[in-house]
Amino acid sequence: MNIDFNKTNGLVPAIIQDETTLQVLMLGYMNEEAFLKTQKEAKVTFFSRSKNRLWTKGETSGNFLWVKDIKLDCDNDSLLIKVNPQGPTCHTGTNNCFKDETPKGFLYSLEQTITERINENNEDSYTNKLFKRGINKIAQKVGEEAVELVIEAKDDNDELFKNEAADLLFHFLILLKAKGISMRDVEGELKKRSKL
Repeated sequence: MNIDFNKTNGLVPAIIQDETTLQVLMLGYMNEEAFLKTQKEAKVTFFSRSKNRLWTKGETSGNFLWVKDIKLDCDNDSLLIKVNPQGPTCHTGTNNCFKDETPKGFLYSLEQTITERINENNEDSYTNKLFKRGINKIAQKVGEEAVELVIEAKDDNDELFKNEAADLLFHFLILLKAKGISMRDVEGELKKRSKL
């Protein structure tokens, strides 16, 4: 990477983003030494302006930011670092430094849209109609979509397979809503099972 450290007096801003949720977690600054250490160790290290030294995020708390990807902006003077955070990012104990605990990404947006369709009680909404039919009908629909996905998985038509996968995921989100479970709940369960 051809980072222009000279343009900003030796420091470049580094935006830290959760690789999974796409949530912006914090902003820090890196000099060349901090950047090279971050690359080498795959743990985010900043240059602390207040301490006037290198500072690896998590060095005292254990809440490291494990690097998954680093991008340089078009002016070569800002970094976007996607990470897998190990614990809360902010020193206050929250997931990020902006007091925004809203999950990001399209599936979370779709989950919100499903909730809105149900709350609006729109009679023309397929989502609302299915939800009103109750848990048995929703679960039956999820089962049907799962079978259709399995059938398409055995064929060579990727477009049909993607369509059935989307149908299954959509109906699965409605089932989660009917059960009072959120995507974050399921994500949390998967995180508990995952091995770093």
